[in-house]
Amino acid sequence: MPAPSLPNTASDDKNPSASSSASAARARQEIMTHAEPLSRGATSAATNTTEPSLSEPYENGYHFPPRHSLKESTQLGAIAFWNYACTPLGFFVVLYGLLVVAWGGKLFLLLCNAAPAMCHPSCEHIDSPRRKWIEWDSQIVNALFCVTGFGLAPWRFRDLFYLLRYRLGSEEEALRHLAGIHRSWFRLQGSDRLPPRVGPQSTGDLFEDRPLANVPSPESKIPDAPLTGVRAGPTPVWKMDFVIWFMVSNTFLQCGLSGLMWGMNRYNRPAWGVGLLVALACGAAATGGLMMFHEGKRVKRIEGVPVSDKDAERLARDKELGVIHYNNIKDKKPKEKRKKRKAREAEDKEAAQLSSA
Repeated sequence: MPAPSLPNTASDDKNPSASSSASAARARQEIMTHAEPLSRGATSAATNTTEPSLSEPYENGYHFPPRHSLKESTQLGAIAFWNYACTPLGFFVVLYGLLVVAWGGKLFLLLCNAAPAMCHPSCEHIDSPRRKWIEWDSQIVNALFCVTGFGLAPWRFRDLFYLLRYRLGSEEEALRHLAGIHRSWFRLQGSDRLPPRVGPQSTGDLFEDRPLANVPSPESKIPDAPLTGVRAGPTPVWKMDFVIWFMVSNTFLQCGLSGLMWGMNRYNRPAWGVGLLVALACGAAATGGLMMFHEGKRVKRIEGVPVSDKDAERLARDKELGVIHYNNIKDKKPKEKRKKRKAREAEDKEAAQLSSA
């Protein structure tokens, strides 16, 4: 069998120092490339098994974007915010948020007695300018809360209708409708076994021989094809109950708050009742929103996020330079579980004792 050819052997023979330097550079690059698996005990000569590197791309070539600096993150966030604010919906949301912050902030300052000039004849006098402005601000803030509490009520009760059909009538079609509505964070049981290439624009004849229980309704609401080639696992159905009931509770609590604000005047309205309903209504909406945000992040960690051309160029450049980027959404080394870490430390300690003996 002919021996494999070695490039640039002549130049290497003429310049041994250059050859040794190049060999050392290649060795250092290999060490940097494989340092992570070796340091975590990924390679075992006894069992001849290797754990895949945490920096390697997925089978389809996808790699999560590299971690950005604070300055880059701020710039990207500002650009994304501006692009969103320029849309009709974004403009309305930003304007609504500014109004809530402005009037809510003013109400907070009045409650903290930040304007002593309004305390005439006293701060707690029912006819003092301070108490009058507290009433006016409270009515405005309540009206702003009604925009979301009542404005989103049709969609919230639609979701509740589907949920009750599923829970009380065992209708899988109702759960499929909910999965299509909340496709950004909710995944049906068995949906992770669907072909990864299938998305809303490429359903085709996929569902002729597959159970429809795995697919949202309508089929065009199927989640986008995962960028990583791996679909997120199913979401527990109780989390859908959690979100819907908390959002509906926000509407009911807003009804109670509006009843106090509009049905009673400032002379006989119980302040503790207003404060309690405001806290419960805000807490209910925030709790449901946090659950959706958490599950949405879980899906993104598995299915991937879009990679810009600039990030792709940086990944390619850093790969040539030997810079390691962990292939996860945070570009950080995953933390080992406590028990696994302790077991590994015990094994290392035992091996050190045996070697010293």
